[in-house]
Amino acid sequence: MQIKNYKLKNLRIIYMGTPEFAVLGLKKLVENNYQIVAVITSPDKPQGRGLKLGISPVKEYALSVGLPVLQPGKLKDETFLTELKSYQADLQIVVAFRMLPEAVWNMPKLGTFNLHASLLPQYRGAAPIHWAIINGEKETGVTTFFLKHEIDTGDLIMQEKEPIFETDTTGLLYERLMNKGADVILETVKKIESGNYKTIPQIENQELKSAPKIFKEHCKIDWKKTAFEIYNFVRGMNPVPTAFCECNGLNCKIFETQIIDNELVDSNFETDNKNYLYIKTTKKTIAILSLQIEGKKRMSIKDFLIGNKVLSIN
Repeated sequence: MQIKNYKLKNLRIIYMGTPEFAVLGLKKLVENNYQIVAVITSPDKPQGRGLKLGISPVKEYALSVGLPVLQPGKLKDETFLTELKSYQADLQIVVAFRMLPEAVWNMPKLGTFNLHASLLPQYRGAAPIHWAIINGEKETGVTTFFLKHEIDTGDLIMQEKEPIFETDTTGLLYERLMNKGADVILETVKKIESGNYKTIPQIENQELKSAPKIFKEHCKIDWKKTAFEIYNFVRGMNPVPTAFCECNGLNCKIFETQIIDNELVDSNFETDNKNYLYIKTTKKTIAILSLQIEGKKRMSIKDFLIGNKVLSIN
């Protein structure tokens, strides 16, 4: 445990982030009159069918309030490091950005802290919100911690808990954690600015669950799992990257399901071609509520079954 005693005025901050999740924290700092000397975000990337260059949500907000924006291709590039050093930042903040080399995170005298969307040390990795729901957790939260060499292992500054409800999707939980995280970023900066705060080492005296990046091949539904596991898996993949299966030989995204008792279903796979599609699993049955067949729009199962006969699901 450490107690810091820095006393600074006009704290100079560099903020690093790319997606929507990182915007609100930056906005909170700007609206509370903190001195953001530069914003670092990912390079512009081609987007859409026209492949026009698209800017990140963080860059869009930074430009709207007149903040300098840096978009390095390589974080170890000497030209970038020299430019970064020229801003003479006291503190750096990282939210949903790339892994930083030591030359970057160790540059400011007060260090670099990160906001992570879990209660560390649980769910270290790129997709903590997805995996918390997939694993059926009842609680998660946000954590600020100082960066060090090993990913997501630095000393804790603040943590705030957030319940996970049975009807939560990753999209719904993402919104709540984004708002909670912005408040925690602001409070963390205030603590560091005051010079009166403590850091706590992460204690690894329990089984740790990881949160690795999710790729398309991880998104297919395994119908051999229990109904509860499938239900949580679909919630955890909603809205992106989205759970899928094969329906009549075509890829089919599944957005919503419901668990019902097996006694209500006579066979392992059942539909009356009007209102429902049931798939039996161990002990319980999964009812598919909304889906999207490749090449079609998303629709309720009732609307889908009006014009489609389901022959196979796997």
